[in-house]
Amino acid sequence: MASLSGRKDQPAVKAALDAWFDEASTAAWKNSADVKRRYATASIINAERIVFNIKGNDYRLVVAVDFEKAIVWIKWIGTHRDYDKIDVTKVRYGN
Repeated sequence: MASLSGRKDQPAVKAALDAWFDEASTAAWKNSADVKRRYATASIINAERIVFNIKGNDYRLVVAVDFEKAIVWIKWIGTHRDYDKIDVTKVRYGN
């Protein structure tokens, strides 16, 4: 994962991520269909991976969701270009 620090679009990316986090922290998603209803462009990869487009699809946010416990784990954040280089089913935060 590339650092967002020092990037010229860092304030816009932070604002977009903050907005997503605010929405996700109050969401009552029961399943992936609930996620798709709110985020039509989200990609449901499998039971453990959902990819969100951030800042007009310039960035990608990969998360795992436990719908039963209402827990979301951030697995990866990066540019769309860097996303194309990862295996979204295996990537972990810090890789």
